[in-house]
Amino acid sequence: MKTHFLFPNKYKKIGWILFVPNFITGLVLFFSGYDFDNHFKMNVFALLSDQFLSKPTYFTFVESGVLDEVLLILIIVGALLLGFSKTKNEDEFISKIRYESLVWATYFNFSLMILATFFIYGFQYFNVLLANVFAMLLFFIIRFHYMIYKLNKSSNDDE
Repeated sequence: MKTHFLFPNKYKKIGWILFVPNFITGLVLFFSGYDFDNHFKMNVFALLSDQFLSKPTYFTFVESGVLDEVLLILIIVGALLLGFSKTKNEDEFISKIRYESLVWATYFNFSLMILATFFIYGFQYFNVLLANVFAMLLFFIIRFHYMIYKLNKSSNDDE
């Protein structure tokens, strides 16, 4: 079976290495109230910049703390590699599990977003939107690997 859209299996290990430590670091820093903007500052190119109480500027350089951007990029890249790398035995049943997990994660993620839209307001809603950037990937990875675990466990029990 051709799977043109999946990464080779060896990228799954890279995905784990990128995803887990950066996800944990991001959670710890976020919940500790760490001020991302005051650390690791550098001049970066911005297509659009909207600083507090100033007019938006376009195509300019701004000074910004880049730790949150770097962590978010590493989390997303790690999750993509983790979720969309082939398994060692990629077959049609694994593809079916992958497809069903992706559909399930999409429904689950947007159901949570609808609930959040109804019940969370103000600046906290921005935090929900930030978490939503990688939440669907996270739900997909959890469900896909859980279903693979159940498949392996049931095949081991049959032997």
